Amino acid sequence: MVRPRLLDLFCGEGGASIGYYRAGFEVVGVDIKRQPRYPLEFHHADALTFLAVHWSEFDAIAASPTCQTRTRVTAWRGRREDHPDLLTPTLRALDQLPLPYVVENVPEAATDGSMRPDLLLCGTQFGLRVRRHRVFQAGNWSGFELLPPCQCQGREDLVAFTHVDELKFADAMGCVWMSARGGRQAIPPAYTEHIGRQLLAAVRHG
Repeated sequence: MVRPRLLDLFCGEGGASIGYYRAGFEVVGVDIKRQPRYPLEFHHADALTFLAVHWSEFDAIAASPTCQTRTRVTAWRGRREDHPDLLTPTLRALDQLPLPYVVENVPEAATDGSMRPDLLLCGTQFGLRVRRHRVFQAGNWSGFELLPPCQCQGREDLVAFTHVDELKFADAMGCVWMSARGGRQAIPPAYTEHIGRQLLAAVRHG
């Protein structure tokens, strides 16, 4: 069976992409930075420019705009104003297209009203030993399956992110091919494999 094509914008080293691939999509990644560790078809380009030209070549779109304008870590280490807001123009562009899409970001993007928290995921919901909360907004489709609740509170066995051992955290997320920097910015493929199976069904049913 031919795999539907999914465009993954702001793909980084491919955490989300691999999940969508495992769910059954042919995935093409786009990022403004070169990603030599990206494991699938890759295009080095501005994500929104690429989207404007090539969106009609795909059946679905995923996007993970950079989160520095909203995450609390940026406020602790610098100024959010020093980073561009890519979430807002990404959502605006996707809302104008007829394709189903999924946008991922940090929980703060939902609490400040920038995006809908259609789904909030944590590594413990998938048997991973990591605390990695991310929100997802779905556009032009619906159908998330219920999952057991997050079980990260009070868990001392979870692998915590530290700059001292970033690769250990990446490996715990299931991103064993990534560099330390790539793992720092990635999400576990289990998240998008879960979402991707439902997105795939929605694509195939029109």
